[in-house]
Amino acid sequence: MRISSIGYTFRQGIKNIRRNLLFSLASIGTIVACLFLFGVLYGVIVNFRSAIKNIEGNISISVFFDAGITDEQIDMIREQIRTRDEVATLDYISAEEAWKQFSEANYDDPEAARETFGEDNPLANSASFTITLKDVTYQADFVQFVSSIKGVRKVKSSEYTANNVAALNKFVGYASLGIIVILFLVSIFLISNTITIGITVRKEEIRIMKLIGATNAFVRAPFIVEGILIGLVGSAIPVVLLYYMYDAVINYVVGRFSVLKSIFEFVPAGDLFKVLVPMLLGIGVGIGFLGSWLTTRKHLKV
Repeated sequence: MRISSIGYTFRQGIKNIRRNLLFSLASIGTIVACLFLFGVLYGVIVNFRSAIKNIEGNISISVFFDAGITDEQIDMIREQIRTRDEVATLDYISAEEAWKQFSEANYDDPEAARETFGEDNPLANSASFTITLKDVTYQADFVQFVSSIKGVRKVKSSEYTANNVAALNKFVGYASLGIIVILFLVSIFLISNTITIGITVRKEEIRIMKLIGATNAFVRAPFIVEGILIGLVGSAIPVVLLYYMYDAVINYVVGRFSVLKSIFEFVPAGDLFKVLVPMLLGIGVGIGFLGSWLTTRKHLKV
């Protein structure tokens, strides 16, 4: 396409927006509202998943060994477990360390309790591995694998907690996807209506253009530009709003409910927006292009 044709296309796209200013503003407003809600939803999901990761990091699996097992056998079990991709961390807790932790958790004077028992460790056979997984949904299969290893006496896991966390994570994912699809379809519908009105207004002009030899692409292009511009403006506004609101909301929530800060850390704005900004702009432009392309394909008999 020649430079002059590109210039004409953009000018006509802008003229279309001006001619249908009310509907264009309605489409922009709808995209702003939809993408603003999408951005809020995305921020909530990202922080929720961050909190879930923290919870998953605290859901551990304890692996206990047969009585009288040697250090070499324990090393062999360690190597077998480390070959599993789902393992996030693996820590060894000796019988002495297990007794120390138990005494500190259950006695007012743990040192006196340990002195009372002396060299007689009541948890002599309690050496173990403490393991966390990258994804708790793999816990059942992993526990079954570890239980089959020779030298493993018992595997203690938080199956109920892991299942609940996995189910909650899955529910949030499906609910989020459903809301996003609805917002996406509403935006396309509004843009489609705007483009349809533009086509109706310019029917005579389009007919004349076709009679003098204008190509299908040349006729469609201004409407595509109109949709893209509407989508771009509609996505840029919520990006700016969300950027200034995110830190303010987080600071307010942390200041008002300080206990939340001790439970998990909110995702920094920089980490969030380096993904959210191109995502919102891409979605906005994509909605504008798709809405206008589908409408011109349906209504322009060219």
